[in-house]
Amino acid sequence: MRMIFSHLRWLGLFLVLMCLGATAALASEAEKHHHRDEWSLVTDEPGWSPRAGLQVVELRNKFYLMGGRTPVDPAINPVPGASTMYSDVWKSRDKGQTWTQIRESDSPEVWPARAYFQAVTMRGRMFVLGGQNFELIANPDPGGPPFLPNSQFFNDVWSSRNGVDWTQLTDEAPWAGRAGLSAVVFRNEIYVMGGSFNDDPAIIGGPPTRVYFNDVWKSADGANWELMTEEAPWAPRAGGVAVVKGRYLYLVGGEDGFTCLPGLPCPPYYNDVWRTRNGADWELVTEEAAWAARPGHQCLVYKNYFVLFGGFGLSFDPDDPFAPSNPMDVWVSRDGAEWTMVSDSPWNAEDPADIKYDFDALVSRGGRSGFGSAIYTFGGDRETFNFADPFNYLNVDDDVWRFRPKWWRWGWWGGDKAGDENVTAAGVADLQAYPNPFNPRTTISFSLLGPERVNLAIYNIAGHRVRTLLGGSDLPAGNHEAVWNGKNQQGQSVPAGVYFYRLDAGEYTAAKRIMLVK
Repeated sequence: MRMIFSHLRWLGLFLVLMCLGATAALASEAEKHHHRDEWSLVTDEPGWSPRAGLQVVELRNKFYLMGGRTPVDPAINPVPGASTMYSDVWKSRDKGQTWTQIRESDSPEVWPARAYFQAVTMRGRMFVLGGQNFELIANPDPGGPPFLPNSQFFNDVWSSRNGVDWTQLTDEAPWAGRAGLSAVVFRNEIYVMGGSFNDDPAIIGGPPTRVYFNDVWKSADGANWELMTEEAPWAPRAGGVAVVKGRYLYLVGGEDGFTCLPGLPCPPYYNDVWRTRNGADWELVTEEAAWAARPGHQCLVYKNYFVLFGGFGLSFDPDDPFAPSNPMDVWVSRDGAEWTMVSDSPWNAEDPADIKYDFDALVSRGGRSGFGSAIYTFGGDRETFNFADPFNYLNVDDDVWRFRPKWWRWGWWGGDKAGDENVTAAGVADLQAYPNPFNPRTTISFSLLGPERVNLAIYNIAGHRVRTLLGGSDLPAGNHEAVWNGKNQQGQSVPAGVYFYRLDAGEYTAAKRIMLVK
């Protein structure tokens, strides 16, 4: 009789696993359409003007928003791209809910107004780098419009500890003035790469020709710069996203023209991914990622995944060449090579016209474990390039959104096997739980290649932490184990079902599934 019950128990477990597999197959597509609980509007009345090409950084648990552009009513200035530019600074102490202006535009001893620049933080300071303004000159052609754009492209660097008092570190860095540049802090140095100068002739309607860069520079202080390579192997571009994951700096996508020019490839966008350990030697991760090539996107690292969304899309409808066609998708990847689409409604969008480009975004950690962390987005553009539309200039936003993905879905429903990649480069190897399924206890084991501060916790399928096994433990290199006995932090037995164990060690984060059976 005992043998019969034993067989029945394992038969029941087999059926549960089969049902979970079937549910996952059915849910993989449905989940893309049901992520409204993940996106929350923080505010649509922040006090700062609607704008695109802005930058936001987090420093000492405060958000600092600065710069950007607001399009001008074409009835006032009909020149394409005419904009009000900003050098103001706004601060939020409550994750973007309320804002206080701490620096006005064009204040003395502050960087000149600009958009499409970069801002980073390093060693307790924020840095502003590059960008462009918007200026006009008289048109020498009497048959054309009275004024033409003549933007200035910056190669200055400024820094501040508080967003109010700014120091100019250099008024002319050795890299050429540029907008749409990529910048990131990597191994305690600022890296600058790519970008362009001169306005896009497809937008302004004529010369001078826009020039694109594929050089890479680095600086330990923002004042002194070292050329890492004059010509990286990736194509010259603007709008590429520089992002750090593990021990690599990645460059993701970009463009060499925002709209199409006759006789040239269209759209002139990239969806390649490159990586480097030093800025000089680059490795192609993928020549053509699964997501559609686009400019104006963002790519961040959240829970050890790349998360990519937003951007501009061209209409190829000959009957409506200016139809909003921005990509409605969110993509994730563990390695930058294999990507999974996990949503078709960023910002809870109902239509491509709701999708932003040239917005800014950051990841803000929440709490000691970081489990309450979220992605925040700020402002952005939704204009088409239909300059005959008198209301097109109004499609620029002044809102703040919070994106808190249910990241455990990405490994289970999304087709990407969470935690199964080779993680030895991140300093952790052989993360596993045995037995799995288990009753009443399982042993979670892992190896450290060097000493690390480690957090290991158990979460239920709703994302709530059930038990902390290791809380900020300083562990030496070598093999380590932790046992979970199926009880919560209060010592109470938890129900049978699927749980996740999450390991944080240095730069490495991973979560894997375990099943408790009874």
